[in-house]
Amino acid sequence: MEKTPMSFYTVRFNDCDPMGHLNNSKYIDYFLNAREDHLKEHYGIDLKEWAQRGDLFVVSQHEIRYLRPVTYNERVGIQSALIGWGDSFLMVEMLMFDEARQLKTILWTRFTRINARTGKKEAHPAEFMEWIQGTLVEGIELERGLNGRLEGLRMVLPG
Repeated sequence: MEKTPMSFYTVRFNDCDPMGHLNNSKYIDYFLNAREDHLKEHYGIDLKEWAQRGDLFVVSQHEIRYLRPVTYNERVGIQSALIGWGDSFLMVEMLMFDEARQLKTILWTRFTRINARTGKKEAHPAEFMEWIQGTLVEGIELERGLNGRLEGLRMVLPG
């Protein structure tokens, strides 16, 4: 099972500011769309089907670092990975690269499982734990935070 799927996107004109840079809010859109693509293509998870049966996740936190500008018509790769979990949440890391594999942006998103009937957070069911164990990328020290993660990535990535 692919633990760090990647897909490629071309930055659209309407997603950019007048200077031709990707608008800050659009980074989140690109990342979340890529994660949805990865879930469907690599794990067979269709979020619409999940929502219809009451398996809901909501974003409860984003932490993002913009490292290099992303510009109009640039082709970027977005990689996503499950890097942590708790009783009722998943922590997902998403990285945006240019074609030379230079890191442009990093995002950590915490998704919280919600009970569709009550609207309150809920523990992961036992059958979901197998998926978590099969896709979890180990060795990322969440307690070091995003800045600590960036230090480690800078040692292994170009530029």
